[in-house]
Amino acid sequence: MRYVESRKNLLGSAGGIVGLGLTFTGVAGAYWPVVVAGLYGAGALIAPPERPAPPDFPDPSAQLDELRTDFEKLRVYLADVELPPAASGRLTELTELIGALLDPGWVAEVLAQDPEGVHMLSRVVRQDVPEAVDTYVRTRWWNRLAPGQEPPERHLDRQLGLLQDEAGRLATALRETEARRQEIHTRYLEDRSN
Repeated sequence: MRYVESRKNLLGSAGGIVGLGLTFTGVAGAYWPVVVAGLYGAGALIAPPERPAPPDFPDPSAQLDELRTDFEKLRVYLADVELPPAASGRLTELTELIGALLDPGWVAEVLAQDPEGVHMLSRVVRQDVPEAVDTYVRTRWWNRLAPGQEPPERHLDRQLGLLQDEAGRLATALRETEARRQEIHTRYLEDRSN
């Protein structure tokens, strides 16, 4: 069935119909089967090749829906982990910022238009925060066996600070995008009124 609907068959059939037209007008003569088959073959040969359909990737809003689900899993995980007060406070600020960026609404719509931002936020939620917290928990246990090392709390606090800075830069970039959009609209209205 795919061949019947293919470009090669359709163009070949058009050539074959032209061959039949030539036969009925008397141009093809006794060689009409060769003319019809030849025009069908020529049409099938010059037809452009079938191109495969492009892959169907999820749209950005579907990616954000998956990321929201993963973020809720991360929140459940973080609720069960005991962290020092400074790191806990920083982690709370980070998760509130991520939650604000992922909340459905106009912010998420702006974020969906920024593939790099979606990737960065996805990496923070799915990899960076879980790894930082899990590494802290494991290192803390080893630190009890070999005291005198640099406390794992410092590394966790620095890691969470860096992640918070990264998420803050994303929020700033999204805000600047909206500010540019507003400026462009103002210029458009000013130009229209002149």
